[in-house]
Amino acid sequence: MKRIFSGMQPTHQLHLGNYLGALKNWVDLQNKTANFEHIYCVVDMHAITVPQDTTLLAKATREIAAAYIAAGIDPKKAIIFPQSAVGDLHAELMWYLATMTQIGKLNRMTQFKDKAGKNAEKAGLGLYAYPVLMAADILLYNATHVPVGEDQKQHVELTRDVASTFNHRFDREFFNIPEPVIMGDATRVMSLRDGTQKMSKSAESDMSRINLTDDADTIADKIKRAKTDPNPLPETVEGLEGRPEAANLITIYAALSGQTKAQVVAEFAGKQFSEFKPKLSELTVTKIAPMTATMRDLMKDTAEIDRILASGADRARAIATPILGEVKDLIGFWKKP
Repeated sequence: MKRIFSGMQPTHQLHLGNYLGALKNWVDLQNKTANFEHIYCVVDMHAITVPQDTTLLAKATREIAAAYIAAGIDPKKAIIFPQSAVGDLHAELMWYLATMTQIGKLNRMTQFKDKAGKNAEKAGLGLYAYPVLMAADILLYNATHVPVGEDQKQHVELTRDVASTFNHRFDREFFNIPEPVIMGDATRVMSLRDGTQKMSKSAESDMSRINLTDDADTIADKIKRAKTDPNPLPETVEGLEGRPEAANLITIYAALSGQTKAQVVAEFAGKQFSEFKPKLSELTVTKIAPMTATMRDLMKDTAEIDRILASGADRARAIATPILGEVKDLIGFWKKP
């Protein structure tokens, strides 16, 4: 069985970068790989590596699930569930994998260095061990493919190493060696305020991102105010080099329109941003507005979202339980006679 697994954290609001870099690709995979099993998790256990508002975490989990569905993930074709609803199995497998994950490899994880910064000594174990839990998330379902952004590719590589180590230690090709799936030109959508920084849910300025809940006027205002340079758009993609803000807006337009960057550049070659930005605003609103409306409708009926999440958790547990059972048998744990 070929199986796709991926997930997002229920922290802050999802934005255009999340949609273009992940959600849109998940939907494309769902529609193109009918012979695959699709599992999409709301990774709330990862979210608590930093303090969360306990009164909002469950609501945020529902909102992420609503975004999955609004983007086009079909609960009848895919499993959508909160990580913590099967958390006992995720955490148990994480421990088993942690016993065979080398400290040296964890020390090389760039995301920990980025998030911990100069306060690495004060960072929690959860933030440091985040990649091991991610490996457990993937291997608990023996996924074969993991759609991720560029920033998560290193974690999938660690998962592959851990799976290989497990298989070698117990002399059995038990775990699949999952393949990272990186799709499209918009794998890294950048900030509207700084084309060298990734668009982020946690960025201080809301003007740096387009949230999936923004209305048409807000989207238009953010794009109008997006940082650019004084030069007209180039005639070739190569002309975008050294122009990070221009390259970012072209990338967004290409991803939303389904065109290549070369096609977009050819269409707008020589034009000023004052002509390009209104077109980008119109396109963005056209693509985002239906999703926003669906999310709002879903959040009015949280009972339906809860039903979908509960059903997804049951389906996920049914897959994970026998896999974890086999892991424990291979390790050699005692079993009740």
